[in-house]
Amino acid sequence: MTHANVTRDYTDVVAPAQLQAYEAGEKALNQCFREHGVKYTWKAWAHVTGNTYSYSYVSDPVTWADFDEMRQEFHACESVYMNSVNPHLLTETSSFMTLAPGMSNMPKGVDAGDHLIKVVTFTLKGGHASHEAFKNSVKMVYAAFAKTHRPDYSMTFEVNDGRSGAPDFILVIPHKDWADFGRKINPPLWTMMAKVYGADKAQGIRKALNAAIASSSSHVDRYDADLSYTAGH
Repeated sequence: MTHANVTRDYTDVVAPAQLQAYEAGEKALNQCFREHGVKYTWKAWAHVTGNTYSYSYVSDPVTWADFDEMRQEFHACESVYMNSVNPHLLTETSSFMTLAPGMSNMPKGVDAGDHLIKVVTFTLKGGHASHEAFKNSVKMVYAAFAKTHRPDYSMTFEVNDGRSGAPDFILVIPHKDWADFGRKINPPLWTMMAKVYGADKAQGIRKALNAAIASSSSHVDRYDADLSYTAGH
């Protein structure tokens, strides 16, 4: 069975003086998509912390095979992109991200985020052991969420074929607004883990997770409806 668990991310960095022209170009590109009936939805996220002159465009989850058709559909608007968007870019990077079973806590009906998202990136230490330790530890955290019905919603994506220096995993945490962003969930994460697994095992999971990570950083993004493309609209 083929799973629609792959998303593609394009992240653009724009010079401040080029912001208006860049956004006008993106709107022209979306208009071209509408005129040609492109059937793949892309959400635009403006970075509001970190590098604030950055925009990320993330596809809805699809299968790997869908990207072949997506490429063909986008071809009709390639000239619009090259003339209206590309001249205003400082840089653009792209990667694929996959969401494996057991790496999320997003029950049906939970808003996956058309508002704010916190994005946490993880670069792991080298070697297969660190990769497996990170994934196994994260899965145990999400398993504890499921057992306790914890309202702490997030998704952890594995990054595939990113730029040099790209992170290995990205944690995405949706929020309805800034008030929700500041909300604290009790009990704290590792207190909850100790209740589920016992103090010693929870401490072992925490140590394994920390030992696998070489570096981490985070930023907050805001959904931009004007720059997003929704298929069929």
